[in-house]
Amino acid sequence: MQDSVIAKNKKANFEYHIHEHIETGIVLQGWEVKGLRLGKGQLVDAHAIIRKGEIWLLNARIQAPKFASTHILYEETRTRKLLLNRRQIDKLEGLIHRQGYTLIPTKLYWKDNSRLVKCELAVASGKKTADKRAAIKDRAWQREKERTLKMTHR
Repeated sequence: MQDSVIAKNKKANFEYHIHEHIETGIVLQGWEVKGLRLGKGQLVDAHAIIRKGEIWLLNARIQAPKFASTHILYEETRTRKLLLNRRQIDKLEGLIHRQGYTLIPTKLYWKDNSRLVKCELAVASGKKTADKRAAIKDRAWQREKERTLKMTHR
């Protein structure tokens, strides 16, 4: 079955060298699921940390739907718990503390078009400015190459 993407972190590939992807579950409240169904999720400045043996997602923005309950206070950027087993958490903790990697969420999606929301975490290291410049040059070259091929096939 096809996974449908809710939100992507497009800046992650530009800002970081991505070494590994990990699928995690995420603990959400009812209004957050409703907001995600409407496509109101953003991962632009989000990151994950390990605190007391658990993984937490910080700064992920989920907007409350307009028709949601009026007696609940909605916090769009609240800290959300990510679900992994102990062995995976221990492995990630070792990578973060020993090798200096960071955990960046790359996308939120519905698993197999069901009611389960999954978060894809990337184990990443930061890029230097020169690496970012090289990525911009490569992107421009690919774009130019595609334009040239398109013009020759007409």
